[in-house]
Amino acid sequence: MISRLLVANRGEIARRVFRTCRDLGIETVAVFSDPDAALPHATEADRAVRLPGASPAETYLDQKAILDAARAAGADAIHPGYGFLSENAAFAEAVLAAGLTWVGPPPKAIAAMGLKTEAKRLMREAGVPVLPDLDPGAVGDFPVLIKASAGGGGRGMRVVRDAAALAGALESARREAESAFGDPAVFCEPLLTGARHIEVQVLADTHGTVWTLGERECSIQRRHQKVIEEAPSPAIDTALRQRLCEAAAAAARAIGYEGAGTVEFMLAPDGGFFFLEVNTRLQVEHPVTECVYGVDLVALQIEVAEGTALKDPPRPSGHAIEARLYAEDPAEGYRPHSGALHTFAVPGVDAEFRVPGAYGLRLDSGVVSGSVISTHYDPMLAKVIAYAPTRVAAARRLAAALAGARVHGPVTNRDQLVAALRHEAFLAGATDTGFLDRHDTTGRRADAGTVRLSALAAALAQAAANRAEATVLGGLPSGWRNVPSQPQRVAFDESGTVHEVAYRLTRAGLVAEGHEDVSLVSASPDAVVLTAGGVRLRFTVARHGHGVYVDSVLGAVTFTRVERLPDPAEQVAPGTLLAPMPGSVIRVAVSEGDTVERGQPMLWLEAMKMEHQILAPAGGVVTALHAEVGTQVETGAVLAVVTEE
Repeated sequence: MISRLLVANRGEIARRVFRTCRDLGIETVAVFSDPDAALPHATEADRAVRLPGASPAETYLDQKAILDAARAAGADAIHPGYGFLSENAAFAEAVLAAGLTWVGPPPKAIAAMGLKTEAKRLMREAGVPVLPDLDPGAVGDFPVLIKASAGGGGRGMRVVRDAAALAGALESARREAESAFGDPAVFCEPLLTGARHIEVQVLADTHGTVWTLGERECSIQRRHQKVIEEAPSPAIDTALRQRLCEAAAAAARAIGYEGAGTVEFMLAPDGGFFFLEVNTRLQVEHPVTECVYGVDLVALQIEVAEGTALKDPPRPSGHAIEARLYAEDPAEGYRPHSGALHTFAVPGVDAEFRVPGAYGLRLDSGVVSGSVISTHYDPMLAKVIAYAPTRVAAARRLAAALAGARVHGPVTNRDQLVAALRHEAFLAGATDTGFLDRHDTTGRRADAGTVRLSALAAALAQAAANRAEATVLGGLPSGWRNVPSQPQRVAFDESGTVHEVAYRLTRAGLVAEGHEDVSLVSASPDAVVLTAGGVRLRFTVARHGHGVYVDSVLGAVTFTRVERLPDPAEQVAPGTLLAPMPGSVIRVAVSEGDTVERGQPMLWLEAMKMEHQILAPAGGVVTALHAEVGTQVETGAVLAVVTEE
């Protein structure tokens, strides 16, 4: 029996496992890197052990450091979570060799699926349909998909649509695979156009029983990484579900699988399906299966690790949809963001890290208000899951919860998630892997009118804050004069557009330029109520540094206060290329004196586990280059200067 369990992971999945351990009466041990010292997972566990350092290689990927932490804390079991060492057969063997219980599949099963090319061979022998392998050096027909042999999660994957792009895509994929998995090997497959990403949850015990707990649809993806998952799939009938589950069970038995795992398939438009991979661990999207089947997969993992036999599998009910909230900007190529998360609040949550008592809203989050998003790890903040009797009801509940969430700090993909969940194609079940490429969901939810009203609310809240802090005549309205003169003026920047607000607070009420149909009901430093066009609306306002965050039913808007007298030292010369995020320079494609075009790739940064192209800000000549391969840069660092000809 397990009595004290260490989770060799961080953030949301560590908290998720800890919640089940508390229910089972098992003590918990966290490990944390230096940037993660204040994150909830490090403070909620019964014991916590520091892993000195910041990068994954020196912390969560350091096998010796993890095992030393287990010994120091007296743990008798290790749960790997997902990512990091969760699919590392050598680590699983080391855990067992240390006399600890490994809450995961046998090392041999992990090793069998560790290389995708070998995994495909085994599945082919087991009778599971697979796509043909293509020689990366002799591809004839396009499009093709390049994939890393040693890993997944979208890293090392590239879509190639013509022969001219093949060599560059292979080089980039191999470099990213080497960085992410320590193995540059890649292979090619035909790209299935219009296909769906379908996966089957399997659970196997040590007594020969294999459960298949239905399928999950994971087709809404960016960069080959999932952002919205659901169970069951809207495209699968009973007969196809049975065939998929039979193939998944055959795959699990072929490798002697034990514990929780996922068999992934690509489903072609004609109904044919092909093996993709086996994830020999718990999946990020496991909550949708837990909701629909009413199970705790982590508890079942622990029971299997303790030798308990599985009994009769549960039956499904209802529909669940999960959305992954990331600190990234879809409008800028999904560029990740970091920094302080000032406010994080999702309305109407019924349960955290567990299935709601009935239908409801679930939140699995690795952060809370005040957490700092590090540049060293994946930028996922939380998973929000809606469980309802029908698919439409689940989508509506989830979209409303995300739309009403208060998320202040780094830019997130929240608006894109809301747009996708409310899109008529999504609601109709038309969700293949090209959904986000085919349907533009990257725009901000707030329209121009909402931004203008939000700017007015921000100005009025700031005025109220100024009066609350005033030491003399604080009861007078801001800008009050016996004789009306010029209006109060304040400016806010929103996504590069400056909005000037001009208003007066008179005896008759609010007079605001450009807002003739708007009246003020009340204003405080953190909330403003306006009547616009006869409709009363409430705006909540928060200020953190130069940032102003305005939330309302119309949409969330983030402003930067424009200073009246800006510091000249903060001005940036035209053509200056600044680092958009902290990272490491891994490739430079230009030299001083080169002529470049606007939008031309100049260099590549590696940050948050991904490669990011940095493009020329203007056309002209590279007159200064401050970056070289291996350089570590911070946000705002000058990388290069392009002087327009």
